[in-house]
Amino acid sequence: MDFSNRHVVVTGAGKGIGRATAVMLAQRGAKVTALSRSAADLGDLKNEIGCIPIAVDLADPDATRAAALEALPADFLINCAGTTELESFLDLKVENFDLLYAVNTRAPMIISQEYARDMVKNSRKGAIVNVSSVAAFVGIPDHAAYCASKSALDGLTRVMAKELAPKGIRVNGVHPTVTLTPMAIKAWSDPKKAAGMLNRIPVGRFAEPEDIAEVILFLLSDEAAMVNGLSMPVDGGYMIA
Repeated sequence: MDFSNRHVVVTGAGKGIGRATAVMLAQRGAKVTALSRSAADLGDLKNEIGCIPIAVDLADPDATRAAALEALPADFLINCAGTTELESFLDLKVENFDLLYAVNTRAPMIISQEYARDMVKNSRKGAIVNVSSVAAFVGIPDHAAYCASKSALDGLTRVMAKELAPKGIRVNGVHPTVTLTPMAIKAWSDPKKAAGMLNRIPVGRFAEPEDIAEVILFLLSDEAAMVNGLSMPVDGGYMIA
């Protein structure tokens, strides 16, 4: 998959799946605009791939919209930024619930709006990939807000796919299993908890960020021209176990 002369916006590009995706895109010829909360992470990424860095707190809707407008125009958009807080349902704090919805659901909506408006205005075709999670499909203890926010992102993805495809913009979702990113290490550091998840994955391992990045790039590419509205598990068979 060749992305030469293509401009791709990647949120959450400072770490994990977003970073791996940004690096892979650059290796395949793309110009990358990278959004992340951490200016230090963006500086490291810029040194490695020459991306255009935009530091932004995606929990702030006004700052998110301003960053989206700064990043445009672009050929493709990857909404990869995400956050989590580990709390049982009975202990779930309203402020953490709101934070996860702000970053995991509202920010993709805002950035996708501005991207799609620009594409439609200029009669251009493109594609969006929203990075969700298998947590959108199943209930995972201590992940109430995360599961809810990712399920909401899936609903948003389906509506986007139906409304935007006639305008030339395909929209798909990717649903990783546990992927060895800093956020996942935080969530799955307990060996007993990790074993319960790992034992349900037939391929016998958690995912690497590059496993997810390859699928994201496919869904952006011309090879996926008839793929729209997909909820694509990248889970080693977790959902069939």
